Amino acid sequence: MELAPRTSQMAPSLTLSIESKAKTLRDEGVDICSFAAGEPDFDTPDHIKAAAVQALEENFTKYTPSSGILELREAIANKFKQENNIDYQSSEIIVSNGAKQSCFDAIMACVSAGDEVIIPAPYWLSYPEMVRLAGAEPIIVPTTQANNWKITAQEFSNAMSPRTKMIILNSPGNPTGSVYTEEELRAILEVAVEEEIMILSDEIYEKLIYDDTKHISIASLSPEARDLTITVNGFSKAYAMTGWRLGYLGAPTAIAQAIDAMQSHMTSGPCSFSQKGALAAITGNQQCVTDMQEEFNIRREYMFNRVSKIHNLSAVKPEGAFYILVNIAKLGMSSANFADRLLSKANVAVIPGIAFGNDKTIRLSYAAGMDVIKTGLDRLEDFCKTL
Repeated sequence: MELAPRTSQMAPSLTLSIESKAKTLRDEGVDICSFAAGEPDFDTPDHIKAAAVQALEENFTKYTPSSGILELREAIANKFKQENNIDYQSSEIIVSNGAKQSCFDAIMACVSAGDEVIIPAPYWLSYPEMVRLAGAEPIIVPTTQANNWKITAQEFSNAMSPRTKMIILNSPGNPTGSVYTEEELRAILEVAVEEEIMILSDEIYEKLIYDDTKHISIASLSPEARDLTITVNGFSKAYAMTGWRLGYLGAPTAIAQAIDAMQSHMTSGPCSFSQKGALAAITGNQQCVTDMQEEFNIRREYMFNRVSKIHNLSAVKPEGAFYILVNIAKLGMSSANFADRLLSKANVAVIPGIAFGNDKTIRLSYAAGMDVIKTGLDRLEDFCKTL
């Protein structure tokens, strides 16, 4: 049997693979400290679970509109207006089976075979694969630790060609934790507007920011920005709802309509009772988000301070999300080799930076309890002393 060529061009998710390996070892009785997880270790808040249970009890288990139930889309539109200063109509909101699908929907709706999509590296590992599945070419633009792993407007401009169709921005970022300032976004936007380049703005970590950092939605900066931008968000990170598989996007009408039509054929729409839980999440008391953010901040401070003191390692203090990207360049080994040896010798799971387009780094997640973080960092420090 001959498979479609697109399948051979696509690499499997390395993060899921390592998380699976760590779980297998743990099931075998090995004491694993995992810094690989890309999901909060908190339980979904009770009021969200209660809303889904009520929906089940009321038999809200049938197909919904492919774009999501109206009351949820209206709540999301209101959220965009109140929190992000973007005026989307409910008809311009599409609810999907996770922010990952929202990103893929946006790329499939806007990008054609032969187009180019600019992706700053380090990047979330699924972006290039999504672009390839659309038949387009990912143009990877390396960023530097000195610039907090963020692409500049000049680097964006230098990477463009007549085939450039889109740029993908992820702020706060995975795996870097970097957050773009308004000034940085306006400079990037100026280039995008001049060349009419679409912007996919992945803002799934927007509520997980720290210190005096502010999250800015690039679509809010001007009418031209709104017309060029697809804003992606979801419920998994801020509300500990990863398994509920619900994300959403806001987009100009023509793009939203195209995505709605595609989604009607791909999935028939998102899970009905999950949407009721999401409605409770977005309209209910937000103290649960604050509580998680505050706990993540404690872990961030501890992990960054510990990592910064380990010989031959360095990192930029993350401003958002729940990851620290650690530079291992001074150790003179590949990220995959480092990660494999760390897991086998010290029982600590991390994600090698090659998955994110930078082979001189590893990603640590602080979406784990402090006991795991303390023990895992002790092991990491001891391991590095042996190199």
